[in-house]
Amino acid sequence: MSLLALEHVSHAYGDHAVVKDLSLMLANGEIGCLLGASGCGKTTVLRLIAGFEMPSSGQIRLRDETVGSAERNLPPEKRQIGMVFQDYALFPHLTVAGNIGFGLSQRGEKSALAGRRVEELLAMVGLAGLGEKYPHELSGGQQQRVALARALAPRPHLLLLDEPFSNLDVDLRERLSLEVRDILKQTGTAAMLVTHDQHEAFAVADMVGIMHAGRIEQWDTPYNLYHRPATRHVADFVGQGVLLPGRVLGAATVAIELGTLGCRLPQAVAGDEMVDILLRPDDIVHDDTAPTQAEVVAKAFRGAEFLYTLKLLSGTQVLSLVPSHHNHAIGEKIGIRLDVDHVVAFSRAA
Repeated sequence: MSLLALEHVSHAYGDHAVVKDLSLMLANGEIGCLLGASGCGKTTVLRLIAGFEMPSSGQIRLRDETVGSAERNLPPEKRQIGMVFQDYALFPHLTVAGNIGFGLSQRGEKSALAGRRVEELLAMVGLAGLGEKYPHELSGGQQQRVALARALAPRPHLLLLDEPFSNLDVDLRERLSLEVRDILKQTGTAAMLVTHDQHEAFAVADMVGIMHAGRIEQWDTPYNLYHRPATRHVADFVGQGVLLPGRVLGAATVAIELGTLGCRLPQAVAGDEMVDILLRPDDIVHDDTAPTQAEVVAKAFRGAEFLYTLKLLSGTQVLSLVPSHHNHAIGEKIGIRLDVDHVVAFSRAA
């Protein structure tokens, strides 16, 4: 039995459809993420799960109980769902301990038990000894930890996180996202994260849904989204890469400018038909002994590696990740070869 299931959920504001026939499932203890550009509908989905909005069609099930549909909308406070907001939403007049214990006092939990739970959570989020501080006395990262501890205090079935790291600097965001994943796994709490940052999504989530125009294009593991994208939009949105034209030679063989590849072809693609082949930067390997040459037209230094933009003889450009001790000049020609484990082909009609 899944913990959370959205079944053909749609939602509109007036005549404007924001969420369209969306379905997904999340298991107990699993961390999911809705990833997409601004305006794609991901925050609305989170609000539907929380109970702040009501679906116009479809249903939302939590622990096999329908909590949201066009006919029924269980109030947010009765869903046993925790929420961590983008702006933390801490109570400025309460101490850190008071903020964390707020939900416990609302439920009427005995003060001794609540106090132990607060101390337990302070230690878990790395804030032991800071219970008597006030939110304004903490850094942004510490405030986010308080917000997380407050949401976890009542032991919710599900935790919702709405762009929780967007107000933090890059280094802190990366570190805190990993810490949050560890805390959720330690407590066995299922969670649904909303973000526009794919690095954040991949660092935290077990399952990621790529959203576009109110729909989920693919709900899958981060590994499969990168290596086995189901649509052109997913291929373009996740990671970097280029599409090269290829000619189908047989049931599972395609010829491209850089050589011949075995691949899984789209359905209804016949021999001698043209397709587009996705090549990631890690599919193109710099090799001085390779007979194929490509011209360096741009490069971006990334510390341990360069991201080279390379022009082939046809004028087509590809990307390649190369260790940074191979420092080639713009205009220089270098040897390259293919090293592709996952060949993704899209029909030209797709």
